[in-house]
Amino acid sequence: MSVQKYFSGGRFEAIGSYARGKRVGPYVFIAGTTAINEQNEVHAPGDAYEQTIFIMARIEKALHALGADLTHVVRTTAFLSNMQEGVMGFVKAHGEVFKGIDPVSTGVEAGLTRPGMMVELQVDAIIHDETGNILAP
Repeated sequence: MSVQKYFSGGRFEAIGSYARGKRVGPYVFIAGTTAINEQNEVHAPGDAYEQTIFIMARIEKALHALGADLTHVVRTTAFLSNMQEGVMGFVKAHGEVFKGIDPVSTGVEAGLTRPGMMVELQVDAIIHDETGNILAP
């Protein structure tokens, strides 16, 4: 089985010795990803919808680098800094991005690292065809 890693240049990757994404055979795992832009600032502070859309673009880039795409995502886990304030924005964005894909999803309220940061999202994917057959690397 082949192993591939994807590094996005995030501030904790080198310090924490972890990859943003990792593929082992047909299995792809994307680490918790937040809405930090190129200027190292929180994108759309306090807006869970806009942050989720931004995060999904970052995740999609990581998936593509590892030979996967959004249709391969089987599970999402969202960490929300404030469930009451952020869940509807997150759910709306998730629904738009994953319409027809329908991965299983879990939301958890958690402390995030910066003020205004509403969402952190991780995904798991299995590279498969439209009938569910796993595709070899």
